[in-house]
Amino acid sequence: MFFPVSVPVSVRQADPAPELHSPRMSDSAVGTALDRAATMAEVGERGLLRHLRSRIPVGPGVLVGVGDDAAAVETGALTLVTTDVLVEGVHFRREWGPANLIGRKALTVNLSDIAAMAGIPRFAVVSLCLPPDTTVAFVDDLYDGLLERSAETGVSVVGGNVSSTPGPLTIDVTLLGQGDRLLRREGAKAGDLVVVTGLLGAAAAGLSFLLTGTRLGAEGILGETGTWKGAAPDSLLSCIRAQLDPTPPLAFGRALAEHDIVHAAMDLSDGLSGDLLTLCHASDVSALVDGSALPVDPCPAQLEKEGGTDAFSVALHGGEDYQLLLAVPPDALDRLKDVAVVWDLPVTTVGEFAEGPPLLSMKFGDRMKRLRPKSHEHFKDPGSRRSDPSAEA
Repeated sequence: MFFPVSVPVSVRQADPAPELHSPRMSDSAVGTALDRAATMAEVGERGLLRHLRSRIPVGPGVLVGVGDDAAAVETGALTLVTTDVLVEGVHFRREWGPANLIGRKALTVNLSDIAAMAGIPRFAVVSLCLPPDTTVAFVDDLYDGLLERSAETGVSVVGGNVSSTPGPLTIDVTLLGQGDRLLRREGAKAGDLVVVTGLLGAAAAGLSFLLTGTRLGAEGILGETGTWKGAAPDSLLSCIRAQLDPTPPLAFGRALAEHDIVHAAMDLSDGLSGDLLTLCHASDVSALVDGSALPVDPCPAQLEKEGGTDAFSVALHGGEDYQLLLAVPPDALDRLKDVAVVWDLPVTTVGEFAEGPPLLSMKFGDRMKRLRPKSHEHFKDPGSRRSDPSAEA
């Protein structure tokens, strides 16, 4: 969703500071060296906030950064607003891998929303709900990843909030972006092609291995293989990293704003089958999927040969690929591919939109059947983030 707002925009902050910040580093003069082994119960809210303020730079367009009652930032006439939350035990487990990857992903899932609307990400606020036994080391490592990702994408972290909680640990990010020619979920027309970017299924396959004991080590290498007894360690590592550190096509999403070649778009976060139905509802069309055209990632396909998860099913239903789902008129497909080549991004036609109620069908050769989405849905799927990534079509 997006909201037109005036400039500058004020964003609610955490802890007031008595002075304005320097133009380059937020509260750099009041940073404190904290013992990384100390817990939140020992450090306290104000100590943690002073520590975080000393780490967060002030980027372009930030008039008032971290430390006041609210931030003041300059945006365009049209501001995109999105928010997403990672909840421990639902979206991640701390033992799965390094904390910096949790920070990277917390921002990345919001970046994907802005990319799907062909916008430019600008400013983020971060709220942390931390159990008292959380260490400074964990928070520092989380922020290492978050600030690394923000630097890569030109996003300025301008504030947020910290709160104690008995659990679970929660990272909540709100991201502001700007855009002019926006893409939305509504707009797909009968006859448009169903197009996806990238390859599908690796992230959901990675989740299935993490749930059975596979772990990523501190240096980004496999720490434990869990119940996996097969070969193909490179493919296994690729799937784990796809789950813990996704890489949505952010630059390509922005490039779509410069070309009138897409009628509708959304990001693939909950699985192709579920997200495609969502887009159909928004556009009041139906869709036919060609099962043989699905761009299944070769890594889960290789692992399937070794006794791993069903690669086709995780590509169709699994989710968290953070690629783009597009409605493209047939006469614009070649132009879309030309743009994708610039970013070395695969684009694949996997079906066609048609007139009719929002329903999905899938064909294999001459066989046709109703496609029932089995993507993850909160509240209906209690427990793990993707409770059944290999459910059949």
